[in-house]
Amino acid sequence: MTDTSGQGIPEPEGAADLIDTDYEIGQDNITTKIGPFGLDIHNPVFVISGVVVILFVAYALIAPTHASDFFGWLRPALTSTFDWFFLLAANVFVLFCLFLIVSPWGSVRLGGAEATPDYGYPGWFAMLFAAGMGIGLMFFGVLEPAYYFGTPWGDAPLGTVRPFTEDGALIAGNVEEARRMALAATSYHWALHPWAIYAVVALALALFSYNKGLPLSIRSAFYPILGERVWGWWGHIIDTLAVFATLFGLATSLGIGAQQANAGLNYVYGIPSNTTVQVLLIIGITAIALVSVLRGLDGGVKLLSEINMVVAALLLVFVLFAAGAGTILSEFVAGLGAYAQEVVPLSNPFGREDTGYMQGWTAFYWAWWISWSPFVGMFIARVSRGRTVREFITCVLIIPSLVCILWMAVFGGSAISDMIANPETSAVKANVIDSYAPELSLFAMLESLPLTAITSTIGIILVIVFFVTSSDSGSLVIDTITAGGKIDAPVPQRVFWCTFEGLVAIALLIGGGLTALQAMVISTGLPFTVILLLICWAILQGLRAEKR
Repeated sequence: MTDTSGQGIPEPEGAADLIDTDYEIGQDNITTKIGPFGLDIHNPVFVISGVVVILFVAYALIAPTHASDFFGWLRPALTSTFDWFFLLAANVFVLFCLFLIVSPWGSVRLGGAEATPDYGYPGWFAMLFAAGMGIGLMFFGVLEPAYYFGTPWGDAPLGTVRPFTEDGALIAGNVEEARRMALAATSYHWALHPWAIYAVVALALALFSYNKGLPLSIRSAFYPILGERVWGWWGHIIDTLAVFATLFGLATSLGIGAQQANAGLNYVYGIPSNTTVQVLLIIGITAIALVSVLRGLDGGVKLLSEINMVVAALLLVFVLFAAGAGTILSEFVAGLGAYAQEVVPLSNPFGREDTGYMQGWTAFYWAWWISWSPFVGMFIARVSRGRTVREFITCVLIIPSLVCILWMAVFGGSAISDMIANPETSAVKANVIDSYAPELSLFAMLESLPLTAITSTIGIILVIVFFVTSSDSGSLVIDTITAGGKIDAPVPQRVFWCTFEGLVAIALLIGGGLTALQAMVISTGLPFTVILLLICWAILQGLRAEKR
């Protein structure tokens, strides 16, 4: 067992299988001061990560044209080559989590046999959603169902029928099948598979830290595989990859959030929509995130998460009733049925003809979720001590999947209904099908409902606050990894990472926009997929020794 005293990691309560190791948390750290600011950084993880990130930002800002060309080549090259690998790996994660729910190991309690939860269900769910899916749901909640429904550029999931002719007229006989597949294909990207990815990382971190007494770091999960070598260069490589995956996964989300917030401000208030405004938004929102960082977990991200979840729930309820609760709820039930029916064909990585959907959407999504997994997984682990493995996986996997499907049914179902009712004048159809302005999809849908200016403003605020909570939570996670597993490292280190999350998002926007964001998240998600597959085996080895 490592010495966790004074490092913010609680000792196991009750029976637990502690790992006997001479390693002490922070033994490789460099402790120094720069002016009035104290630092406690892991050598070499912090140094390598920090230098590479600074050089990357410099490259994208100094040579934006070259960077744009490179990213434009990288994204399709990776998704067309490794699409099968991403799909197979995601399937493994889902099956692994479902197995743990029904296995005897489901009764193992994280934090020891007598541990109690640190947070109640409301606060726990709020932090989980705000960190895990916030910006993504706001950006894709309308875009994805509407896009799959119209399938204008050959991205039809499983080759489903189109509901519009070439000149935009509605084909009534194709509407129901197109609607059903749109909900199924969207739910596939937001239900079991992404949350299984998060659950695997979160469970590994919680188990090996709270039950085994190891540092709260990705490398700790590899102790059953590498033994004491995990504290050497193998561990340094694993943690450095985790930092890069987290940083670029976050930067992708922050860049998307900035584009959507800018689009909303332009749509509602006429503020110009361009890279300059998006950069200013990132700078302003990063500054707000820094204030949240300084307030700490409970006073910052937890409070913002709970406020944002209440506001998001209110917006969900408004759209539900404004668009017709009966119709939308039937969409939810139909979406669940369609998802259950199509999840196996959509998960098949071989012999597919719908490569536009599988490579352009699914492979990107799985790489994105995997890149996010160290961030979301560590954050979930931080707030999930005291839960049993069965309770933990059920809550992280099943319940959020249902909520995501409901969100897509409400927002996406409302957008689809508008396109069916008004095929010639629908703002959603104009901005998603006829032309492709993805950042406008949410605001185009809200235009068809009452109180457009108010709801659109609320939507912008939600995007911004989700932006803040993601940046705050992400800086907490990266700082923990680069501080050798310490969870109470000096605040200036979190300020450094929070600042550079914003700078990386700015650099990617300038160096290629959305394509650059997606290219980097795929390139970092690919090697981390291998790490996650190995973590599944390590979890089994760790659970076998625990008291059930």
